This record gives sequence, C-alpha cells and structure tokens, in this order.
Amino acid sequence: MNLKNPTGVLLGIAVALLVLGCAHTPSELSQEPIGQTSHLASLQSVYAELEKSGGRVFTLAPSLSAIKIYVFRAGTAAMLGHNHVLSSPQFSGFIYLPKDNITAARFDLEFRLDQLEIDRPENRANLGSAFSSVPSAGSIKRTRDHMLGESNLQADRFPFVRIHSVQIAGEIPKIAANVQVELHGQQREMWLPLSVAGLPGQLSASGSLVLRQSDFGIQPYSVLGGFLAVQDELVIEFSLVGI
Repeated sequence: MNLKNPTGVLLGIAVALLVLGCAHTPSELSQEPIGQTSHLASLQSVYAELEKSGGRVFTLAPSLSAIKIYVFRAGTAAMLGHNHVLSSPQFSGFIYLPKDNITAARFDLEFRLDQLEIDRPENRANLGSAFSSVPSAGSIKRTRDHMLGESNLQADRFPFVRIHSVQIAGEIPKIAANVQVELHGQQREMWLPLSVAGLPGQLSASGSLVLRQSDFGIQPYSVLGGFLAVQDELVIEFSLVGI
C-alpha cells in the first residue's frame, strides 16, 4: 500500500452518488444477495409497465451526467497523502415521473465499483490547492487496487452499488428524496435535497450529500496508529440527466 494514497476506502460511493428519488419496492426485483447481481433486466421490465400506466419514463444518460466523490486525507501526517476525486462514468438507471402526483415518482440507479475512475486530471482541475497534487499512474493503480480489495470495498464479493427511492416530497423544481443506498452488503436510507430542471424535453436532477463509510461497514483507511489516514466522511456531488 502506497502511503501517499490512503484510500481503499474511497468510498463507498458512490455513489452514491447520485440521486433523484422515488419509491421502489424491492420485492418487484430479483431477490439476489445485496450488491452481487445486476437488477437492470428487472428494472427495464418494471419501468416498461409503469410507462403503460401513464406519465413518462426517463432513461439516465451517463454521457450527459456527472457524479464526483471527494475523499479527504487525515492523520497526523495528512500532508504526505493526497485528496482524491472518484467518478462513475458508467451506470444504469430510470426515472418515472407521473402526470399529476410527484409523490408517486420513482427512481432507480445501479453501477459497478470496478468501473469507478480515480483522479482523472480534468476532475481535479480548478479545485484549488487541496487537489493541486498530481498522483502518478502507479500510485493511482495502487489506490484503486487497495480500494476495491478484500480489506475494503470487497468489489469481487459486492460488485454493484444500487440506489432506489423510498419517498418523495416537495414540488418541482425543489424536491426532497428519501433514498436507499445498497453498498458493501449494507442498506442505508438518507434524505437529500434535489434541484430538478429541463422538463418537459428531458429531466435533470442535481444535488450533493455526505456519506460516512463506517455507516456501510467500511473501515476508513488508517496506518501506523493514525499517522496517515482517510476521513470517514465523503462529499458527493451529482448532476443526473434523463432522456
């Protein structure tokens, strides 16, 4: 483990990443163990039926969207490490927007941990001195290997992160969404505010949240009694576009 890349941690992310809210009933989907199998085929069927009942289904477009996760160094020798920016360039998801009742809206999203990208130069640009260092290709690879490995996110065992809505409140353009995040074999609910725009041609939802790794059973990276470590809290910013 490279001491200049304290992160195996790095999130549990995703994403978090990401989200817009809606109400999803897990029983409608495959009951595979959490995080092990894609639900995409089941979701496609569920949302096809929803569209028949009226309203509109939007398909999330990764090429038009952005999810960024900020991971922060800690420890008595924090300045020897790097802050990191993770991104999720590939994901699948749907949004159902009924005609008249926003509280009946639904949202689902899933992505793979092994498709996360770490410290792309364009994602670190214009973030000030906290992200001005330039991690080498070798150190990024070591960070990635540690993050996805057995002692941290265990991506081989839990490759998928899934997010689905539980409850929606408010009115467009300002929405409050209670979402359930499935990560690392754990499920947690959280409320987050969303700004919705772009209708009726497309739908965009943007917002941010704070995710604690320890809430998902992930031990933030620490070495030599905390000499070099990673903060438990992760900052996630997202802008999701559905077409």
